[in-house]
Amino acid sequence: MLKYILKKILAMIPMLLLISMIVFFGLQLTGVDPINFMVSPDVLSANAANVEALRDSLGLNDPVIVQYFHWLGKVVTGDLGYSFDGSSIAETIAVRLPYTFELAGWSLLLSAIIGVGIGILSAIRQNGIIDYVGRVLAVFGQAVPQFLVGIILIQILSIQLGWFPAGNRVSPGAASAFIDAVQHLFLPVLTLTIGMVAVLMRYARNTTLDVLNSDYIKTARSKGIPEWKVYLKHGFRNAMKPVLVIVLFRIPMLVGGSVVIESVFSYPGIGLTMTNAITSGDYPVVLITTLIIAAAMLICSFMVDVLNALLDPRVRLGE
Repeated sequence: MLKYILKKILAMIPMLLLISMIVFFGLQLTGVDPINFMVSPDVLSANAANVEALRDSLGLNDPVIVQYFHWLGKVVTGDLGYSFDGSSIAETIAVRLPYTFELAGWSLLLSAIIGVGIGILSAIRQNGIIDYVGRVLAVFGQAVPQFLVGIILIQILSIQLGWFPAGNRVSPGAASAFIDAVQHLFLPVLTLTIGMVAVLMRYARNTTLDVLNSDYIKTARSKGIPEWKVYLKHGFRNAMKPVLVIVLFRIPMLVGGSVVIESVFSYPGIGLTMTNAITSGDYPVVLITTLIIAAAMLICSFMVDVLNALLDPRVRLGE
């Protein structure tokens, strides 16, 4: 098992390098000069020598391959560099990244509880009201894009009803910081949760139905074991193993989806930081935030692979 884990960890290194190269050289191919975002047009035309000195100090006149390895060497040593506005990227990430983890963590927890719970109830009461309603909600959650769900929630719950704030994470001068943070978290968490619930609900329902219709469940019932004991001891425990894998499989998609949702709700996480950096041409921030999001998704995929190997020894044996 240790050999399998080490193999997976080592495989992540070239993948991160490849991602960093694609993003770095892709930004160079856009042809956008970051100096244009840093200096006003009047200064560009009147102080050409100073602008050129600024370009040299930032290393923008070096060959692209030199710029890449110079940047990569700093990142490997822990120096994330500075934004074009002069702020430390490491400090920005340290503030913004926990907000993204907070958003993704609550969404994962709530979607797992709600999705798996409704899926199990739908399987137990197959073709009942809960089952029909659950299937309709699952189709809706998978068919409607998350950003559109977020816009609809803002329009109804924020603009029309005024129940929740439409953006940001806190309100200045709030009486209770905790309650205010919960109110700001509610809509973005609900948006991410709806999409996750739809997938987990359908998968938990189908998996539970397969288990409940299996031979060993029929044997347990024929022995006169109480129905609640059949469900709890023989059914749910076996049905939840593949569902747990699906929950972990959704984490990379949750991390990626939070980038869009943070932009919709102006939530100050790592995703909003990246989109703002893209629009302002702040290449150093774009590179670091993209690399962090990619690393988070790779780590989540690594966790899924390890869990699969623990549940099924054939995986780590390469069968």
